[in-house]
Amino acid sequence: MFAGRGRGKIRPPRRALHDFGEVDFERDWKSLSISLREIHTKNASTLSFEELYRNAYKLVLKKKGEPLYHKVTNFEQEWLANEVRPQILDDIPPSLIAAYDGSQLTVNERRMAGDKLLRALKSAWEDHNLCMNMTTDVLMYMDRVYCSDNRKPSIFTTSMGQYRDYVLRTPIPNHASLTIATILNKVMLDQIQMDRDGDIVNTALLRSCAYMLEGLYETEDEQELNKLYITSFEPEFLEASAEYYRSVGKSLVANADASNFCRQARQAATDEQDRCRSTLSNLTAPKIKAVVENELVKWNLPEMISQEGTGVKAMLDNDRLSDLEQMYELSSWVDPKKEALKEAVQKRIVEQGHEINVAAKHASDPTAAKPAKGESERGEDASKPPVDRPISQQTAGAIKWVDDVLQLKDKYDYLLDAAFQSDQGLQTGITRSFSDFINGFERSSEYLSLFFDENMKKGIKGKTESEVDALLDKGITLLRYISDKDMFERYYKKHLSKRLLLKKSVSMDAERQMISKMKLEVGNTFTQRIEAMFRDIFISGELTASYKKHINDLGDTDAQRAELDAHILTATMWPMDAMTSSRGEEKKLACNFPPEIERIKQSFEKFYLNKHSGRQLTWQGNMGTVDLRAYFAEMKTKKTRELNVSTYQMIILLLFNDLPAGNYMSYEEIQARTNIPDNELMRNLQSLAVAPKTRILVKEPMSKDIRKDDKFFFNEKFSSPFQRIKIGVVASGNKVEDRDERQETEKRVDLERGQTIEAAIVRTMKQRKELNHQQLITEVIQQLSARFSPDVNLLKKKIEGLIEREYLERVGEIDRPAYRYMA
Repeated sequence: MFAGRGRGKIRPPRRALHDFGEVDFERDWKSLSISLREIHTKNASTLSFEELYRNAYKLVLKKKGEPLYHKVTNFEQEWLANEVRPQILDDIPPSLIAAYDGSQLTVNERRMAGDKLLRALKSAWEDHNLCMNMTTDVLMYMDRVYCSDNRKPSIFTTSMGQYRDYVLRTPIPNHASLTIATILNKVMLDQIQMDRDGDIVNTALLRSCAYMLEGLYETEDEQELNKLYITSFEPEFLEASAEYYRSVGKSLVANADASNFCRQARQAATDEQDRCRSTLSNLTAPKIKAVVENELVKWNLPEMISQEGTGVKAMLDNDRLSDLEQMYELSSWVDPKKEALKEAVQKRIVEQGHEINVAAKHASDPTAAKPAKGESERGEDASKPPVDRPISQQTAGAIKWVDDVLQLKDKYDYLLDAAFQSDQGLQTGITRSFSDFINGFERSSEYLSLFFDENMKKGIKGKTESEVDALLDKGITLLRYISDKDMFERYYKKHLSKRLLLKKSVSMDAERQMISKMKLEVGNTFTQRIEAMFRDIFISGELTASYKKHINDLGDTDAQRAELDAHILTATMWPMDAMTSSRGEEKKLACNFPPEIERIKQSFEKFYLNKHSGRQLTWQGNMGTVDLRAYFAEMKTKKTRELNVSTYQMIILLLFNDLPAGNYMSYEEIQARTNIPDNELMRNLQSLAVAPKTRILVKEPMSKDIRKDDKFFFNEKFSSPFQRIKIGVVASGNKVEDRDERQETEKRVDLERGQTIEAAIVRTMKQRKELNHQQLITEVIQQLSARFSPDVNLLKKKIEGLIEREYLERVGEIDRPAYRYMA
């Protein structure tokens, strides 16, 4: 093919201008017209192009440019009308015209008839292009002088317009409404549809005809947007394609699954763009892609996303990464925000989160652990002791809830990166979904704290520093989702206090690392009290060492004197109410220590108060541990064993020192002499008299429950292969709260929230002096949102309370209330 006209291959004549003399236009034109005919009939080999150029040059030089221009354009017009057009009309098979009248043709018939027309037009176009390039070379001087001076289109441009008007736009005989261009468009569209259907077509012929349309323009100024390809063929092509893909979309929705839809949609877009590049024009590639996106994808994708059994839900559940990648790609074509995909992912996350929550609620349901109806609670066989579990079923369910949520989070983090290209919008949606179902579970704060507690006590044992860091980061990730961080803080302090006081932490470095991570995540305010707890432990160590030195300096010679390791806790920093399982008024009662312990207690108090006058020490017997040396007369080997027991267990066991062999103490007697709260007493007796491996006492009658009419004997026959025996406390440590404990915790948290809200209101008003109601509500909510989500009604109630206490006063109108701070 020829892309354009030739330029300046013939040297200008060397003869002087005055050598031409007078010119005979008719004679010279006759000679030139004969030569032009020879060019069009492909007999130009005998022509002297230099002589032809000189003749045209002479005519233009002698002011004959205008008649020469008209003669040439008339010649080309007559040639196209009389020679080219009839030939092309003869090459249009009657079957193509009959197809417009409703005749049905087979695919093969349509292809053969279409190929015949396409070949005729391809040949005519190439011949015309070649001839006009040669003619332009001959008339180069006329183009440069006459056409330029008179603002006429070049002879090449004019001839292209003539080809458009006298060939392509020629009406078909006996079919005035049809033209060659109309038939051409239909043939090209038909051949493209055959190609889509998998039939073999001559793509080279199609490309040639598309190239021809690209080379022709609607007007002589040859603007890009006026190309015949763009104005004539492309609109019909895009409209036909839109109709085709609407039909394909309906078929796929009715018959295909979501995965197949994604594959076919992507393939269709790729095929159409490839077809444009190889068969039609690059100009159409982005437009046909838009057609596929709009007609095939946009209107059908939401239905495919939500399709039952194969949609996004099934893809997520079965980890079909490639399908999700394709779904994301299609979504990005038609919706920059990917709303339908995001909603489907969010919905599935919430559903899966709800399933995790339901499973956790079932695991923590105390009714699941109760004996079946008709089973005796007291009359069980004593030879079948209760199972001594290191961790309760409820707590195991709590840990599993966190593990399941973290596993779900890891899954969606991977999908976000691998399938969704770390899309910011989807990431936000996933984060919101996790936050919704985590905060929808009322025990999320408690369970997350138990997760940390369990790992700090034994979960991180044997792990490398990087593994510990990764584990803590995962927990912090969930903390980020929890909105009621004050609730989490309460549980965390409760569990941390037991780890610190009972020395159950595997690594203090890991504990401090955890505090640092929480400080980075939620701020210094959140960790102030927790850090104060660590300071108390450190200061207590120094104080204990100072006390021991004090005793040594006094010269105490009592060889049986017990060693004291005291923890002095700041009451406002430690969760004193949460550090005991006792309830109600029992918490206010102090237990009775044995005389030998009481002497040490008073000695330490005197030492402490001498250093810190004005302070008050309250001994927490429920939190301490004691190492006792016990003697068992009937033990075969070494008869002494070292027992590690709780403070309450120590008080109980020392009662049996003065009891004659074979005698017993009743539950009520033990309770009266120790003043230990009933709840704590039952738990400690259960550990001493029921657990088979630590049965230091024998209970009558034998059962797993402690009742107030039980009798307790010292177990002279106790035996253990271990020299040091640790006796735990039943249901202590990392225990999930029951309903009553939960209600008590919520009550205390609500009380603290009320105080925090009042402080935020006063702080805001003190700074701003005067604010309207809505501004005050907004600023207070913004301040407190990092710790919890304040209830607006509670905010209003606290404002009213501050007005009554004259911290604030109302100003302004009733319908637009405002407040002023009162110093």
